[in-house]
Amino acid sequence: MKQLYITDLDGTFIDSNAQVSDISSEIINKVTHAGGFFTFATARTASSAVQIMKNVNVNVPCILMNGVSIYNIREKKYIKNEYFSPQAALNTVRIFEECSVIPFLYNIENDILYTYYCGFNCKEMEDFFMMRGNMPDRPFRKCSRLSDAACDRTVYFSVQGSYENLLPVAKRLDGLTDVSYAFYRDVYNTHIWFLEVFSSKASKSNGVKFLKEYGGFDYITCFGDNLNDLPMFEVSDRKIAVSNAKNEVLSAADQIIGSNNENSVAQWIYNNYNTYEGNKTNE
Repeated sequence: MKQLYITDLDGTFIDSNAQVSDISSEIINKVTHAGGFFTFATARTASSAVQIMKNVNVNVPCILMNGVSIYNIREKKYIKNEYFSPQAALNTVRIFEECSVIPFLYNIENDILYTYYCGFNCKEMEDFFMMRGNMPDRPFRKCSRLSDAACDRTVYFSVQGSYENLLPVAKRLDGLTDVSYAFYRDVYNTHIWFLEVFSSKASKSNGVKFLKEYGGFDYITCFGDNLNDLPMFEVSDRKIAVSNAKNEVLSAADQIIGSNNENSVAQWIYNNYNTYEGNKTNE
């Protein structure tokens, strides 16, 4: 039976300092060197996720932006993207404008992810831009209005802010039948919430189903901690929560392991792989 291990990153595989420990990297690399299959599913884009996972041998395409994209790290290529329709992109921009919230808008054009922005209405969004605005593999483009950038290449909207400011946007988005969103608290700063908007065709669950068929996998084991991992849990054969996970995730899990600060995901994969059908990594 061909098994895939797939993990969320922030709050699950990544520690509370937003880093992958040397121990977790070494453990996963032993498993993949021995023939195991490992990847991740995240809300992050390719540029930030690949940088964080640079020391880990991710040997199966990963799921990015909550299921918007399937990305081959080794080839630096998008395999599959779920785009907004032009009207859905414009409708989403209109809701943000009417709620006086300014998000980032993401387009994939010629296999490059562009981030469009027209200003910042909170310090967290400006800080995000200052940290990532000069990354060569993730170009930012300023525009006077986001509606100028919304088109059939639009894949994602992302914004940070307070729960109170973002909740009206989420409620309005509920009225769009061809749009989905993830609305959840930041694992690093509990005063901040994320609202991420994408096509209704995109989800971590659809990403997992695609990878299962794409790689010919018979069995999926997934790991998560936050509400946006629940769709992935629904379609996986075995779902495992770290102990720091949200209560809803803990309730949906088949098993609960240690926290994201204890190399728990990597250690569980190592132990499972070494006992599964007699596999053995190099000790």
